[in-house]
Amino acid sequence: MEWKKSKINVAIQVLPEADGRVKYELVDKAIAAIKSTGFEHQVCPFETVVECTYEELSTLLEKVHEACYKAGTESMITNLKIQVNFHKNVTIDDKMEKYR
Repeated sequence: MEWKKSKINVAIQVLPEADGRVKYELVDKAIAAIKSTGFEHQVCPFETVVECTYEELSTLLEKVHEACYKAGTESMITNLKIQVNFHKNVTIDDKMEKYR
């Protein structure tokens, strides 16, 4: 299995600003963009975790940033945490199954 085609987990936190402050309605636009990709995801209080491949990551980030830009974001900080396993898929269920 080539690792770039394997599933990874990406935790995405966006802090979009408009009018000099973080706007939660702009965060909603980022979440909607993530949902539109069809990738498995889980919305959490501080970030959204997405299951995609490493190759799909740049497209995902572009969709999130474009959605926030179109919604009026003036500037944005994006924090990422990426979990990669070079030998197998990384899934949200691997970590969350026992809590559901």
